Amino acid sequence: MNVPLMLVDLAGSVALLLWGVRMVQTGVQRAFGPRLRAVLASALRTRLSAFFAGLGVTAVLQSSTATGLMVTGLAAGGVVELVPALAVMLGANVGTTLIVQALSFDVSRVAPALVALGFLMFRRGDATRTRDLGRVVIGLGLMLMALHQLLEIITPYETAPALRSVLDAISAEPLVAIVLAAALTWATHSSVAVVLLVMSLAAKGIASPEAAFVLVLGANLGTAINPVLEGATGDDPATRRLPLGNLLNRVLGCAMALVIVPYLAPLVMAVEPHAARAVADFHTAFNLALAVLFFPVLHPYAALLRRLLPARLDQADPSRPMYLDKAAIETPVVAIGAAAREALRLADVLEAMLQGVQDAFEQGDRKRIAETRRLDDVLDRLNEAIKVYVASLEAEAMTDADRRRVDQVLAFAMNIEHAGDVVDKNLAALASKRLKRGLAFSREGQAELSAMMGRLTANLRTAASVFVTEDPRAARLLAAEKEAFRDLEAAATQAHVARLREGLPETAETSALHLDVVRDLKRVNAHLVEAAAYPILQAQGELLPTRLRTED
Repeated sequence: MNVPLMLVDLAGSVALLLWGVRMVQTGVQRAFGPRLRAVLASALRTRLSAFFAGLGVTAVLQSSTATGLMVTGLAAGGVVELVPALAVMLGANVGTTLIVQALSFDVSRVAPALVALGFLMFRRGDATRTRDLGRVVIGLGLMLMALHQLLEIITPYETAPALRSVLDAISAEPLVAIVLAAALTWATHSSVAVVLLVMSLAAKGIASPEAAFVLVLGANLGTAINPVLEGATGDDPATRRLPLGNLLNRVLGCAMALVIVPYLAPLVMAVEPHAARAVADFHTAFNLALAVLFFPVLHPYAALLRRLLPARLDQADPSRPMYLDKAAIETPVVAIGAAAREALRLADVLEAMLQGVQDAFEQGDRKRIAETRRLDDVLDRLNEAIKVYVASLEAEAMTDADRRRVDQVLAFAMNIEHAGDVVDKNLAALASKRLKRGLAFSREGQAELSAMMGRLTANLRTAASVFVTEDPRAARLLAAEKEAFRDLEAAATQAHVARLREGLPETAETSALHLDVVRDLKRVNAHLVEAAAYPILQAQGELLPTRLRTED
């Protein structure tokens, strides 16, 4: 009896099972991800519709963890109320049992046919959705193959004293069994895979019905841990209400079920003598019982969660991302849209910085200078968050259009952040310098700077519009502003030289400061053009590789 070799084979089969589950999840999310999120968002009006939406979406995704992360992200952003969100989680917990029910029957013979069919769909399908559905079919085939292999591997060792001793110890210490199964489910992000593994052990008689039921309870508990750890972000306790509420009701359910399992196991086996089917039935019955128990009391339960986790009363940190939903990462087209929406916040922050600098030059307000410089830290943190979020997307899950849009989002965010650096380190510093030296622009000079800053603010809004619409016509208009600011700088330079010739030191110093401001405004405008206009024009083939004249 070669135990090390058996462990290697067992680990490989479990890995194949997990990979099959992941292929099903990612394939469905890529094919229907945006639509699934839309179904959830539109169904969260009543408790009943939310329950069935959670059940249906999870049955398709085959992951209550994925559904939990999506709904947690929606609830944390204030998009949905707590009561329907809790109803979604009750439905999701029931939905995840449906695939277990289907796979509890002996369907291993169709596994090779599923893999072959999925391969043909993936390789021969012209449409992206056909390829994604091919991935789903391959994943189902791999899951069935893995289950068949698990049974074959376990069969020669079903009478092994060591394995029997371990499982007998688990039966004697049900709390240890629950913790082990919960930890395994948390690590694999799949209660389906763990329950299927428990079914294999029960089918061969290696795990007693009582031990198998306890392990199933642990799997149900473990699947509620990931949304708690990954779904809620930030320091606001209100964002943790949904994942903690889901975890608490599963803890309560496991505690009650643990008491009756010794009495329930013989009854279940009397109704369903097939051990694997009995495990699947217990898994479904447990989640249905929890739904029946908690559904009528969702309103007072939500009120209790609000009291335990009150919302923060202080203002939200402006540097905290608002739209970077972690649950959307598995669906790149949705995640890229979230990153683009977050990038637009950078434009809003930069506009506030430009307004602050303009107020500092016009009113001489030192407080506005300090506020403007603090906003640059907001730009830096948001830009970093966007880059980290986009970097977490799987390259193989993106189309060419997705990759192009990612490049646009990164270009926009980085250039807006660089423009903020110019405002912080240059324009704000020049405003502070003017105040320290007591310099004053002429009425004409102040009016000119105010007009340029107003024009720059308008260009910033145009850049945001171009970034959203990707309209080549608007991109050309924005790109033309680069030449306009170049002309303004040339005119300011000529005026400065003329004042130097007049020999007036104070006028010359003020003129030099005026020229520095104009140059920095031109630099900010250049970043706006590079942020939004150039990526669009380059995609249209309207940008020249160099401004130098080529020799014939």
